[in-house]
Amino acid sequence: MTDPEEHEPVSRPLASGEVGLVAPQDFTCPGPFTFKSGQVLPGFTLRYETYGQLNAARDNAILVCHALSGDHHCAGVHAADDRKPGWWNNLIGPGKAVDTRRFFVVCANVLGGCVGSSGPSSVNPETGRPYGISFPFVTILDMVRAQKLLLDHLGVTALHATLGGSMGGMQALLFAIEFPAYTRRVLAMATTARESAQAIAFNEVGRQAIMQDPDWNHGDYPKGGGPRVGLAIARMMAHITYVSDASMDRKFGRRKKTTADGESYTFDVQFEVEGYLRHQGQTFINRFDANSYLYITRALDQFDLAHAYGSLAAAFAPVQAESLVVGFTSDWLFPPEQNRQIALALLRAGKRASYAELATDLGHDSFLLESEELYTLIRGFLERSHTPAVDFSI
Repeated sequence: MTDPEEHEPVSRPLASGEVGLVAPQDFTCPGPFTFKSGQVLPGFTLRYETYGQLNAARDNAILVCHALSGDHHCAGVHAADDRKPGWWNNLIGPGKAVDTRRFFVVCANVLGGCVGSSGPSSVNPETGRPYGISFPFVTILDMVRAQKLLLDHLGVTALHATLGGSMGGMQALLFAIEFPAYTRRVLAMATTARESAQAIAFNEVGRQAIMQDPDWNHGDYPKGGGPRVGLAIARMMAHITYVSDASMDRKFGRRKKTTADGESYTFDVQFEVEGYLRHQGQTFINRFDANSYLYITRALDQFDLAHAYGSLAAAFAPVQAESLVVGFTSDWLFPPEQNRQIALALLRAGKRASYAELATDLGHDSFLLESEELYTLIRGFLERSHTPAVDFSI
């Protein structure tokens, strides 16, 4: 769900603890890929980045799964003067909570995305034009199966862990379900076992903003064009769900953009929070494809582990991994009780699972922001040698 660029990381020189300069790579699967829907692509591409080194046993890999508007660039910088390091740069690097001196970290832009991976903006080889909405419908399961093919290509024999927040947490859980012997640890944060009616409703408003924009043209629009107004509005509304009332009030309050005396009876930007949201919308349309937004939000809507496997107990029955689920007190998009439900279901299924709930007023975005408490929790979970008995603690 969360936008890696929302918080505008401060530019700083590379230092110890930094991954440094990185470059994306492309994995191309040449064979046919069958989606959960039954639709087939003749092949696909995933853009990805790696940090650290794969060990001799090829089992020290950590898969980082991104959220709705994220991508493969989760650490390091693409140029020495890059002002925006990867979206989880505060977490990943030598000596950091996800220590690249010890682990081989992989992050891929999901299938259906628009940052180098195959998606609606990709060219259909049969027509020579972008797929648009003729691209196969994508589910979270399709994303996970595509990433498993990437890991096989990289020669990874087992995942030390898979982790992510929000949509990334959904992917992490599915790795443990679909590839149980392959996945040793799962760390899912600010996530859910199924998309709630409220979350689906927010997604639908965003999709309607896009599809009601005349420039959407039923998904057929040129690169750099399309429903820019609709996509910006969708982004503005979604961004509100990623933060909390307290964090918005602390950052903006009712401060106004103008210093003029008296009231301004216009619909121009008056309050700082309005300018902030408009900025979020404008920056988003410069890097994200509207059709990908439609596809990925629909994939989120369809996510329901109990429905897909018969029950949560049946969904988690194959799991062999040790799991840590983390909720955040101020997250009202995927609130703590939804995260707690996952941990309880794992425990009821006899699995090794822990739950932690961190007190924060930063909202759904809490898993992205700097937090020593969160770093300590993640480091301890990833680096301990022996798994403890089943634990449920808050």
